[in-house]
This record gives sequence, C-alpha cells and structure tokens, in this order.
Amino acid sequence: MSNISTLAVIEDGAIIGENVTIAAFCHISSETTIGDGTTIAQGACIYGKTTIGKNNKIFSHAVLGSIPQDLKFHGEEVELIIGDNNTIREFTLFNPGTEGGGRKTVIGNNNLFMGYVHLGHDVIIGDNCILANAATLAGHVELGNHVVIGGMTPIHQFIHIGDYAMIGGASALSQDIPPYCLAEGNRANLRGLNLTGLRRQLEREDINALKVAYKELFESGKPLKEVATQILENINNAYVKNLCNFVLNTKRGIPFERKNI
Repeated sequence: MSNISTLAVIEDGAIIGENVTIAAFCHISSETTIGDGTTIAQGACIYGKTTIGKNNKIFSHAVLGSIPQDLKFHGEEVELIIGDNNTIREFTLFNPGTEGGGRKTVIGNNNLFMGYVHLGHDVIIGDNCILANAATLAGHVELGNHVVIGGMTPIHQFIHIGDYAMIGGASALSQDIPPYCLAEGNRANLRGLNLTGLRRQLEREDINALKVAYKELFESGKPLKEVATQILENINNAYVKNLCNFVLNTKRGIPFERKNI
C-alpha cells in the first residue's frame, strides 16, 4: 500500500506502483509512472512523460522531466526514463529528450546524483555512476557504467565518457574521456588510469594490460589512432579492446598532452 500525502498534487492518469511514498507539496504529472518502492520527498516535482523505476529515492525539491532548455524545443512529445535503485538528491534538475536527440533522456540503475546535479536533454547515463554536487551535463552527453564525476564540473554537449572513468572536481570537460581513465583540470586533460576505481572491480592482470596500452596510446608520442589500431591487432584483452575502440570512434577527440618524438 502506498503512502501519499493529501497535500501532494497527483494529476489524473499518473500510474503509482506499490509501496510508493509521496510527501507533501509534491507535484506528479498525469503522464508519470512511478515504480514500486520509490520514495519522493516533500516539494519534488515530476513533469511530462516521466517513467521512474523501482526503489528510487528522490529528495526534496528535485525537478524531473521539465521541458528541455533548448530553443529548438516546440512542445513535441519527449520523455525521461529513470531505472531502479537510484538516489536523486536535493535540487537536482533532469530534462527529457528532444526531437533532434532521439526524444529520450535515459538513466540506468544504482546511480547517485548529489545535490544540484543537472542532466540536460538527451543525456544517457549507465549504471553505478556517481555525480557529485553541482556536476552539470549539457545536452547529448553519454556516460558509461561506473563513471565518477567530481563536484562543480561542467561537461560540454555531445561528450562521451567511457566505463570506469573519473573526472576530477571543478574540472571543465570539452572532449571525450576514454574508459578506465582519470581526467582533471580546466580544461580537463588525461592524468592516467583511474586506478582507484579499477582496483575495486578488475583483476590485476587486466589492470596491468591497461597500463601498457595507456602508455603506448598516450605517452609514446605516436599518432593516437594508428597506435590503437596496432594494439587491437596484437591483443585479446577485452578491456584493452574497449579502450582502443573508444579511441578509434571518438568524435570530439581526447584531451591529453602530446609528446614530441
């Protein structure tokens, strides 16, 4: 049985699952779907066509699904899709998609979004990510799984950040960050592998293979995509393949200090 305050505004048509808690002064739109076990604290607002999965914790004054901050948006049907077991803290702002970006903003499972985090239109977030306070993602940004974004970090539109990457706090990111890497600074540059995160999840032999590949890619001074192609021809490690394929497919380039040879 759900626990819904009589002071909450639930528009007709909203679908509310089992054991959902909705506190006072919340606003839930008619097109919202809320999964079982989700809790929504006082003053949170959920607009438009927003689908929220199971066991999410949404804190006070979060705003989910309000129209995109995009001047090209003219009221077309768009949506925000949120998975399961996410923690969405106070004063966060998540926008839905736009027609030009596939019409959907999609968030995976088991993510932590700290206070004041903003997700722009058409953003894609994987699973098990942590976005610290006031991290700001522009439109069309894509994060893989197990990504960590430090606080006060703005990320330019269309940026792609790979699995297990970490961006240091107060950085400013305008290019893609490959999986398993650490970047920081304004503008952010690669600083090495995200060894702290990798040691929690990967075997030592895989980390060692990534160390060798990282050195060849970003410290040899040779053409980046040429090196990535050569590595792919000579190695069978899945993580190294993922890293090299990311390098070959980047559209915005990768920020690192190029050495002369």
